[in-house]
Amino acid sequence: MLKSVFGFNSSEDCPSITKSFAIWGGQAALLLGMALTSAGAATPIREITGIWMPEDGESAIEISACGSARCGRVVWLKSSHDESGRPVLDDNNPDTSLRSRRICNLQIITAIKPQTDGTWGQGRIYDPEDGRSYDVEVRLDQPDVLKVTGYLGIKTFGETVTWRRTAAPGRCDER
Repeated sequence: MLKSVFGFNSSEDCPSITKSFAIWGGQAALLLGMALTSAGAATPIREITGIWMPEDGESAIEISACGSARCGRVVWLKSSHDESGRPVLDDNNPDTSLRSRRICNLQIITAIKPQTDGTWGQGRIYDPEDGRSYDVEVRLDQPDVLKVTGYLGIKTFGETVTWRRTAAPGRCDER
């Protein structure tokens, strides 16, 4: 092995390499062990309850406790009524029996739980625009900034949007 990497036939050809491996190899093993230990430690979970506005500014979602998990519901819509003055409904839901639900007050985030990496996950998010539900991961990026990733099975291929903490411009119940 030493010959293929360093061009020496054995450790006798260059004893300092053997000594260096002993010193640096031990330090590398110690650092690796420390990294693995800290990687296994849980990251403190940061609370995400509050009212959040997606970057498009078309809605506000309130995330609140639902047992030990967190859930989110639409509490404000910029356009809560269609052109005819009727409340906006869940028209795109694949379940026809649910299409009469109002989008205002609709729960769209279900049962996200704290994860060891400091995120919230293992729940679902419903997108009324396409009528589909997705796995979701929610990460508090800054005190007033959430990164919300919706995905199907593999987070890498998901879509991440930014939500900002806000005071809702109004409430669905007030209209």
